[in-house]
Amino acid sequence: MITVRLDPDLEKEISTVAKNLGLTKSDLIRQSLIEYLGKLERPNAWELGQDFFGRYSSGLGNLSVDRKRILKEKIRAKRT
Repeated sequence: MITVRLDPDLEKEISTVAKNLGLTKSDLIRQSLIEYLGKLERPNAWELGQDFFGRYSSGLGNLSVDRKRILKEKIRAKRT
């Protein structure tokens, strides 16, 4: 259960609309919330994380293909 405080004008308008539609105030508010929440855009996983994808990129586009060669070069560079 949720309790919501409304300003008097809004509460009066809800009462009027509910009465005109033949609904209880609770039913009107419930239906309104369901409709509103259904219209909200929900971002997908890509949209949520797109600011982080590639953020720490090496700038090299060949890492998956040339990984062995790159690793060997790094090891050689450490030894010298």
